[in-house]
Amino acid sequence: MQGAFPVISITFKDAKFSDWASTYAAIKNVIRDEFMRHNELFTSDRLNLVEQDYLSRMQTDELSDVEYTRSLLNLGRMLEKHHQSKVVILIDEYDTPIQQGHSRSFYNEVITFMRNFMSGGLKDNPSLAFGVLTGILRVSKENLFSGLNNPIVNSVLDEKYSKYFGFTVDEVNTMAAYYGQEAKLEELREWYDGYRFGSTEIYNPWSVANYFYNNCQAKPYWTNTSDNEIIREIMISLTPDIAENLFALLQEQTVQASLNMDVIYPRITDGTDTIFSFLLLAGYLKPVSDAVETEFGTFMELALPNKEIHRVYNTEILSWLRGTVDGNVMAGLEKALFLNDGKKLQEFLRKYMITCISCFDGAAEGFYHGMMLGLAAGMSSRYYIRSNRESGEGRFDLVLEPKVHSLPGIIMEFKATKNDAGLSASADEALKQIEDKHYDTDMKDRGIKEIVKYGIAFAGKNVEIANG
Repeated sequence: MQGAFPVISITFKDAKFSDWASTYAAIKNVIRDEFMRHNELFTSDRLNLVEQDYLSRMQTDELSDVEYTRSLLNLGRMLEKHHQSKVVILIDEYDTPIQQGHSRSFYNEVITFMRNFMSGGLKDNPSLAFGVLTGILRVSKENLFSGLNNPIVNSVLDEKYSKYFGFTVDEVNTMAAYYGQEAKLEELREWYDGYRFGSTEIYNPWSVANYFYNNCQAKPYWTNTSDNEIIREIMISLTPDIAENLFALLQEQTVQASLNMDVIYPRITDGTDTIFSFLLLAGYLKPVSDAVETEFGTFMELALPNKEIHRVYNTEILSWLRGTVDGNVMAGLEKALFLNDGKKLQEFLRKYMITCISCFDGAAEGFYHGMMLGLAAGMSSRYYIRSNRESGEGRFDLVLEPKVHSLPGIIMEFKATKNDAGLSASADEALKQIEDKHYDTDMKDRGIKEIVKYGIAFAGKNVEIANG
């Protein structure tokens, strides 16, 4: 079918600006460039005067906003009239400006424009032979195509076209043989393999190509080109259950997740199912098992794909911590924990909370639990971070189990009160709960001899610690 149709080819990959005016200007430039690429239209004797005037004003950027929303429809009609053939429309990274609108607070403006622009070209367009769109999220749930006739959506879970999303194992083996680098296949696998589309194992093509180009130096090539905005957004909205799963992934464990493949940008952080569904769709997670369909939804076991993506999580989490926690505070927190210095830990936590937490944030124990899990992320290279797990005769709040037994194990139990008057008693109660429920049982069974215990009570921006 190559050469059988006139083709409209648009990519929105560079429409990434911090405000709607700049983003809209970039979108108009993309549209104008595509019109100019079809220079046969400007001398066509098959277009009427109105269409010729439209093209003239397109060149000088004199079209109104409404006219730009109909530009995809108009370009298709003009191409059909000139070539006497229906058109193919290819749109790459359709949701890049939508994602930017979500993260930069102009979502309503961009979604309104894109809805009208896309619908004009792809819905009830008599000039359209067929269209193909690529993006992270499913097109049908952005409200861009209400009533679109028979859309076929292929995601990371679908078999069709799965081998075209990147390099297959055979292709990477062939490349390694071509460059005489068969000995590097294991390193390639660890760094850039691990993606799965349908049942096909896929390598990241950009990273593999750069790996060979750079004399087989293993680096996070793809992640250096991505702003990883979603990881930062997750960290800002961190909750205990999300944090527990996030840190399990960092420690090369798998997580069981309920999937919502129809997630849209404004609801990315609504809950665990939307967050992990988005991470899967965006390439930050891989399916370890086949999806299990139940009456309650779709469930799947997920993991980090490779070392490259592991680096993203580590970098973004630590970057988030550096942005929200002064470096000296973070170092002080770690030092206080290692030395079992409850007073110092209390001092540094108070400093952090006064600096970084709104008085409205400290509402419930769950908030403080999530905050402490976030702070613990900086210690994930030395500790296994576990939350809400059974040990002894109950479920502890937070445990840091050392990867090297020369370090102390750490157990924390949290309480939240409405005012400062009950802080001391609540901290003592939390510490007593650790002792009474024998939360140290699992670590003792694993041969960890030194175990530090903290009962931590919060009220607003204040904190009290009892330790033993």
